[in-house]
Amino acid sequence: MNDNQTRTTPFSREFIERLTEKYPTPFHIYDERAIRENARRMNAAFSWVPGGYKNYFAVKALPNPAIMQIVRDEGMGFDCSSMAELALCERLGVSGEEIMFTSNDTPAAEYRKARELGAIINLDDITHVPFLERTAGFPDLICLRYNPGQLRQGNAIIGKPEEAKYGFTREQLIAGYADAKKAGAKRFGLHTMVASNELDPEYFVETAAMLFDLVVEIHKKTGIKMEFVNLGGGVGIPYRPDQTAVDLERVSRGAHDAYRASIEKNELAPVRIVSENGRVVTGPYGYLVSRVIHTKDTYKKYVGLDASMANLMRPGMYGAYHHITVLGKENTPRDVMYDVTGSLCENNDKFAIDRALPRVEIGDFVAIHDTGAHGHSMGFNYNGKLRSAELLLRPDGTVEMIRRAETLDDHFATLDV
Repeated sequence: MNDNQTRTTPFSREFIERLTEKYPTPFHIYDERAIRENARRMNAAFSWVPGGYKNYFAVKALPNPAIMQIVRDEGMGFDCSSMAELALCERLGVSGEEIMFTSNDTPAAEYRKARELGAIINLDDITHVPFLERTAGFPDLICLRYNPGQLRQGNAIIGKPEEAKYGFTREQLIAGYADAKKAGAKRFGLHTMVASNELDPEYFVETAAMLFDLVVEIHKKTGIKMEFVNLGGGVGIPYRPDQTAVDLERVSRGAHDAYRASIEKNELAPVRIVSENGRVVTGPYGYLVSRVIHTKDTYKKYVGLDASMANLMRPGMYGAYHHITVLGKENTPRDVMYDVTGSLCENNDKFAIDRALPRVEIGDFVAIHDTGAHGHSMGFNYNGKLRSAELLLRPDGTVEMIRRAETLDDHFATLDV
C-alpha cells in the first residue's frame, strides 16, 4: 500500500481549532450528511426486493441515540444483541418488527425483554428453542441462525465458521424449524452471518444464493415457507486508501439473479430480504480527532496523542489499519516514519506502526479515519482513561454534542470513594 495516498475529511484544521475551544480533544465526530446519503444509496440498491428491503442497523457499531434516529429516519430498523441495546430502542420508541434480536449465550431476561418489545427473535442454538419457550414464551415469528461450517469461509475478524460459536448446523436447522413450529411459531425467517468487514461483493452474492437454496430445502423437508431471509451483515469498508468499497449494486444484482433462480423458480416468492449491516452504514463517516502532545525519538520515532486505545481499540486489538490525516498537512510529503501512540501502560496502545506521515509537531491535530463503527462503542477504562465526547457535524456545518465526555465522577460512580 502507498502511504502517500491521501484521504479527505469534511473539516479543516482551522475548523477543528475553533471547535476545540468548546470541545477539547480527543473526540469522535460524525458526518450526518454523508451517513444519510449512504443510507439512501443502500436502500436504492435493493429497491427490487418484494415487500421492501430493510437494513437492521447493528446497534453495537455505534450505539448513540442521535445516530440511531438518523438511520431510523432513513428507513432502517435495529439489530440488537444485548439488554442495553434493546433498552436504547425502547427509549427511542422503537418496538415490534423494527427490532431484530440476534444474540448468543442469551440470558432469559434478555429474551423476555425482546418478547416484551415484540422484537423478531433470531435464535442461535437448537437448545434455545425450548429455553425461549420455557423462559419467555414462544412468539408467532421466529428466525434461526445458520452456521454453514466448512461450506463457507469466514475471515480474520469472525474466524472460520466451523470454529465460530454462532448458529445451527444444517441438520440442527431442519430439526429446529420443526421444533419451533411445534412450540407455536407460524412465521419464519432464516439468517446467517459468516464474515466481517468483507470487501469482495461476490462473497455476499454467494451467501445469498446459499440461503435461497436453503429456503427451498427447508420447505421441501418441513413444509415451512420462509417469510424473510436475513443476509446478515459483514459488508466491509475500505480502511486503506488503495482499497475499493463494496459495490452494493453488484451485490443486489447477483442476489436478485439468485432469488429468481431459487425462490421464484420453486414458487416460494415472495420472500423479503433484510440485512443487519452497521459498519458500512456509518463507519467511513466518523473520525477520532486528537492533538499531538509529545514526540519521541529513540530506537524509533513516536507521535504521542491525547487519545489512546481506550478511544479506538481496533488497531491494538486486531492490528487494524486506520488512515491518519495530519490536518493542515494534507499536501505535505509523507516522508517520516512514525509509530502513533496513546499513553496507556500497554505497548499495543498504538494507532499505527511504521506509518509514513508528514513531519509531525507538538500541537498538530490528527484525524483518524473510519471510526464511525466499532470505535467509541468498543471503548474501555483501563488505566482510568475516560471515554471521549461524540459530536455530530450537521449538514449546515454546525456541530452538536451527542455524548459528553466522561468525568472522574462518572468513573468512580459505582465505587465508595
